[in-house]
Amino acid sequence: MSDDKFQHKYRIESARASWHDYDGGSYFITICTKNREHFFGEIVNGEMVLSDIGKYADEQFNNVSSHYPYAEIPLWTIMPNHLHAIVIISAGRDGVHTVSTTETPSRWLSDTVNETMQEISHRKGPLSVVLGGLKRAVTHYANENTLDFSWQPRFHDHIVRDTPDMNRIADYIENNVANWKDDEFYTP
Repeated sequence: MSDDKFQHKYRIESARASWHDYDGGSYFITICTKNREHFFGEIVNGEMVLSDIGKYADEQFNNVSSHYPYAEIPLWTIMPNHLHAIVIISAGRDGVHTVSTTETPSRWLSDTVNETMQEISHRKGPLSVVLGGLKRAVTHYANENTLDFSWQPRFHDHIVRDTPDMNRIADYIENNVANWKDDEFYTP
């Protein structure tokens, strides 16, 4: 059996950087909705008006550290058909991740992974765990409320390399709504 097949089916290679372990760092992420449908709301008069799903997604991003203490999302924007965020993952030792968002001592969380998926992907990093959890929570909310909703598979990440890179990304996120018609994901 070829290395590019799983259960006799072709699989898509990982989009993650092979030279980076994703155990810690700062990331600029983009997650799109399926077919870039406007599930999160609409931009009206230069303001993002969130739908119920958009409001729920915003709430989940706001509370990410209470579910994943090793993760922080200091800046994000929700657009009609995608979202952008800066995600900071603090790494500990031996597969244990920590973050301190206050002056109190750090909290620890073990990274548990489904064994079958671990064999397939070797190790699911904390960034994927956090984003997968956020996507699952929003999908669950939509299903519970019989709302039409679906994500595009995967997410795009950019490893933030330095302060100028972080500043450029923060500026992009903060101005994304104002620049909607110039956005690569713009659909009327």
